[in-house]
Amino acid sequence: MSFYDLTVKRFSTRSFSDKIVSDEDINKIIECGRLSPTAKNLQPEIIYVIKSDYGMSKLKKVCNMTYNAPICLMVCADKNISWKNELEDGYDSYEMDATIVATHMMLEATDLGINSVWVRMFNSKDISKEFDLPSNIVPVCLIMLGYIKNGFGPSKLHDIRKNINEIVRYL
Repeated sequence: MSFYDLTVKRFSTRSFSDKIVSDEDINKIIECGRLSPTAKNLQPEIIYVIKSDYGMSKLKKVCNMTYNAPICLMVCADKNISWKNELEDGYDSYEMDATIVATHMMLEATDLGINSVWVRMFNSKDISKEFDLPSNIVPVCLIMLGYIKNGFGPSKLHDIRKNINEIVRYL
């Protein structure tokens, strides 16, 4: 499948079946995240794989948008090792780096026939407390993974896109 076709095929899944994703496929997805570019190749990402009943029950305490996914990749970043831009006070690449990693993993999941949805409807402090994360590890997003439940598909809004002329400026 071409990259363009892969991009067109991917959509946010909000209803998952209970079909299990193989460990082999989870590892392929994580490997694509590991190979993602990060600022100065510092690789500040930390990926927590949540798939046990215990882990998912903890997650559901602090995030109500799990959509019954059997797996969650909690994409975090280590602020101690992320790149800081000395030309702009306060700029830290941790969120951008983790976002790039998450995007690569979602696209690999799609290539493998596995559905996903990006979730950021949570309070980072609540997630950190619930999972006892070190203070330098910041939750950036949750990627829910699994197979779509029969009868469900993309949101009605999925195919609504701005015209290319509305988003591109040539200088």
